[in-house]
Amino acid sequence: MNILFIGDLFGEDSIKYLEQNLSRIKQEYKINVCIANAENVTKGKGLSLKHYQRLKKLGFACFTMGNHTFSNKDIKDYIDDSIVIRPANMPCDIGKGYKIIKYNNKTICVINLMGRVFITQALDCPFKTLDNILENVKADYYIVDMHAEATSEKIALGLDFDGKVDAIVGTHTHVQTADERVLPNKTLYITDIGMTGPLNGVIGNTREEIINRFRTGVYNKADVESGAFQFNAVVLTIDENKPIIKRIHEVVNNFN
Repeated sequence: MNILFIGDLFGEDSIKYLEQNLSRIKQEYKINVCIANAENVTKGKGLSLKHYQRLKKLGFACFTMGNHTFSNKDIKDYIDDSIVIRPANMPCDIGKGYKIIKYNNKTICVINLMGRVFITQALDCPFKTLDNILENVKADYYIVDMHAEATSEKIALGLDFDGKVDAIVGTHTHVQTADERVLPNKTLYITDIGMTGPLNGVIGNTREEIINRFRTGVYNKADVESGAFQFNAVVLTIDENKPIIKRIHEVVNNFN
């Protein structure tokens, strides 16, 4: 089974890119199931109902989120009946932290977690939260999106749950890491999938505003950068005998 997991979709152009290219990518990599982190789609923060509906039409099985889960107010009205999951260790009653996907005769449990290091939101322990889910939710395969700032926290989770889940992929930092590997007990791992969005912004945002923010210390609102575009994802080959993780990085110049 080949699962395509796409890194943080940033801005509306990420939808446009997928509308134009997802069919080709699925065919090229022989994809069976598609998942994406969608917390930054709408103006870089959150996921509006309109954008959710466009993405869902492309055949995704699940969307994971993160610290911007509720940054767009629309989601509170539709998340409970959607294929969107929010971090399971987020202490709230809206939405769910995992989703069971059925493919042929197999079940895949997709779990969303959020790290606590360098993140100011009130969160439960992601390690204990995952313990609880694995103890109470039965599935053939388990795929975890660890949405976290610190590489150490992601790596620690990967090693702690090596052999207990089939894949742990990192999101949130928007920069693809080159450490994809099969852990000793056959769990597929990467610290960060990277971002699907503007290539030459500052992790997606317009460079001028962010550079000025660093230079002056004055906060100013940033928009979504335009121009060159990047697509970042991983293909997770779930195989008991030979699991494989493969990075994808594509660049399109002047994509608008």
